[in-house]
Amino acid sequence: MTPFGEALRALRLRKGVSQQQMAAALRVSPAYLSALEHGRRGRPSFDFLQRVAGYFNIIWDEAEELFMLAETSDPRVVVDTAGLPPKYTALANLLARRISTLEPDVIDDLTELLEKASNRG
Repeated sequence: MTPFGEALRALRLRKGVSQQQMAAALRVSPAYLSALEHGRRGRPSFDFLQRVAGYFNIIWDEAEELFMLAETSDPRVVVDTAGLPPKYTALANLLARRISTLEPDVIDDLTELLEKASNRG
């Protein structure tokens, strides 16, 4: 599941509707909605995100958060290290091989470290 899929499911359950009902209202197939919720589809379109915000009648801040979650929810990320030093490519490959075996606390630590590093530069 992706962060967006988790948020979408929570919104749907909070409203008390089935995937079929929500899919019909948003003019998408239930299979597409299920794939989004389970992280088997990439980032949804801006149009779809606007329909979701309208369907749930969510306020601007909550809609903005949902849009940001969609931006960070592509389950098939490609990291382009072309032109970077070899250790960058090695790190990207190591993470790709090991990410599924990392404990949640390690993911939290790595996320915090990367966020701190991006705030410095």
